[in-house]
Amino acid sequence: MEIIPGRGVALAKIGETRADVEERVGEPAHGPGRARAVYPTTPALVVHYDRDDTVELVELGYGGRGGGEVFFDGVQLTFRFLDDVVADLAAKGYTSVPSDIGFHFHAGFSVWSMHSLWALDLDPDAGEDDERAVSEGVSVAPFSYFSEE
Repeated sequence: MEIIPGRGVALAKIGETRADVEERVGEPAHGPGRARAVYPTTPALVVHYDRDDTVELVELGYGGRGGGEVFFDGVQLTFRFLDDVVADLAAKGYTSVPSDIGFHFHAGFSVWSMHSLWALDLDPDAGEDDERAVSEGVSVAPFSYFSEE
């Protein structure tokens, strides 16, 4: 799935209503009517709604092992080593700032790792003490959303 920095994805865009998203995607698998709804897409689509039931944040998880992954500008953002993702994006001119779990890109998205995957999930030759973080998800919103956290 391709992200639209600062806006979301084709299925859910910042500022759209819950009704618009659910007309396109269907009912959420988890969290119907709640501030956070998880939709049964590949990769998993998680939409955060504000009090007015409009989209304020779009998140996508990794598919893994051949599943649907997240992309931007020809770069695979999920299920890769986080440092490789950041290096590929930097080579294309995208700037970022580190966060406690990843990197916030000024273009309007964040890549992150909750460390539920480890290096061996990507590299069969990695040692058990290999601390390379695997990019597990992408959050999309205007950069101001991330800079206020």
